[in-house]
Amino acid sequence: MSKDEQQKMPQKGVFTGIIEKDENNNYFCGEYLLDYKTVQSNFKVGDWITIKSIIENPSDISYDKYPKKSRNFDKANHKPE
Repeated sequence: MSKDEQQKMPQKGVFTGIIEKDENNNYFCGEYLLDYKTVQSNFKVGDWITIKSIIENPSDISYDKYPKKSRNFDKANHKPE
């Protein structure tokens, strides 16, 4: 399979990890900032999530620490091997 064919295949997710909270009350997963309101209403720190898409972080305040942000994420679905 060529590199172009791989890029055209549907992706299951950009990143899977655990929701964490930093000293500035930002929610993040790996290197990605998570949308604060989405986490507050649907998730909690420690939840496993899969980030489905990312955008450039529009906030000047947190951009240096988190240049990428996601609003599109959901609980990860772990299946036993």
